[in-house]
Amino acid sequence: MIDVSSFAKTLIIIGIIVAIFGIILLFLGKIPLTGFKLPGDILIKGKNFTIYFPLGFCILISIILTILLRIFK
Repeated sequence: MIDVSSFAKTLIIIGIIVAIFGIILLFLGKIPLTGFKLPGDILIKGKNFTIYFPLGFCILISIILTILLRIFK
């Protein structure tokens, strides 16, 4: 049987993490080194739309987080 208080604590922690992530996204344009474009980034421009997917930046962040998590594990 699921302990309700444990489930509630988990939901609160997830909510705090989502709120922190939202605040980071809100101020992402003001953080230095987030506006540069790396090789591998995908940019598609059409008449009425623009799609930008920072693939190179995602790979770089993934490598950095992997190294940090392995160090602190």
